[in-house]
Amino acid sequence: MRVLGFMTGTSLDAVDMAVLETDGETIDAFGPAGERKLSDAVRKVVLAATEAARDWPRGTPEPEVFAQASAAIAKEHFEAAEAFLADHDLTWADIDLIGMHGQTVLHERPKDGQIGRTVQLGDAAWLAEETGVPVAFDFRSADVAAGGEGAPLAPVYHLARARASEMSPPIAVLNIGGVANVTLWSGVGELTAFDTGPGNGMIDLLVQARGAGRYDDKGNYASVGLVDEGLLRALLAHPYFDAPPPKSLDRYDFSLDPLEDLKLEDAAATLVAFTAEAVRMGFEKLATAPTMVVVCGGGRHNPEIMKALRERLKSQVVTAEEVDWRGDSIEAEAFAYLAARTARELPISFPATTGAPEPMKGGRIVTPTGKVKEEG
Repeated sequence: MRVLGFMTGTSLDAVDMAVLETDGETIDAFGPAGERKLSDAVRKVVLAATEAARDWPRGTPEPEVFAQASAAIAKEHFEAAEAFLADHDLTWADIDLIGMHGQTVLHERPKDGQIGRTVQLGDAAWLAEETGVPVAFDFRSADVAAGGEGAPLAPVYHLARARASEMSPPIAVLNIGGVANVTLWSGVGELTAFDTGPGNGMIDLLVQARGAGRYDDKGNYASVGLVDEGLLRALLAHPYFDAPPPKSLDRYDFSLDPLEDLKLEDAAATLVAFTAEAVRMGFEKLATAPTMVVVCGGGRHNPEIMKALRERLKSQVVTAEEVDWRGDSIEAEAFAYLAARTARELPISFPATTGAPEPMKGGRIVTPTGKVKEEG
């Protein structure tokens, strides 16, 4: 089937879109890919929903702003896709299925015997009605309800993408978004995957808090800063790094408070080192060392992050483009692929990727008639 995948990351940068022709197992063709920057209005309501989610007690009604944000996110997806499809001489009639990840405003991992919580906003039913196309959505909830981490979900697609490129294991795919996560394809047994630590998220928040822009463009601030080694060691002493995989993070799990006394450039350099060193420590927990690490996500655009990774990792480190992958579109492609797997009732998460008790189907599909089909 021809599937349009959407992804909006915690960086609140853009709606990413990609078309795949796939049956949820093999990839027959890669269609067009693109993005549309989020409007300030949508970014504002998503930030309000994220703040509300952080203060949302369990067992209480969801914050009212969630519904407002869900509607705004769905409309942003629709408008982005209308222009995207037109640019590539496609219409909604050419699309068999939509995969919409939605906007994450809350992600809490299981702790002390309590299941986690995860919330991705986006009005899938409205999107199905507007487009006339079934929408697969809510990919994480079933995994979390079963006691899993609910993340990362892209590993099964990373495997399919590597196979489509005729790569040989052992290789790793490192996605650096707001949070960084790794998938190891060892060639034997199950995939291994987990969040290694912060990605771009803390650096973005730092730059924004200092009134210096939305992100550290090309690593300009970090490139002239000095790493505070004592503070770096303190950051790496967080108990998350001692926990065995699989494990997952929210971009707000680490505080910027310890960096308050550092000037912007030194704080940015220290956070770059934090991201890279957390990856190195995560790789030490892998049973098999990869020969190659393919880096995708926005972090690969930061030369300082790439430099730090190459200094710390023993494996060959390459960007997605160096192996002919579309580095800005991997996650949108992944949710197109996961949508196809949801439609075919195939597992999308696994014990060694999310800690789920068994391979989990997950996901739901809403049709243009408004009828929701539960999966898993």
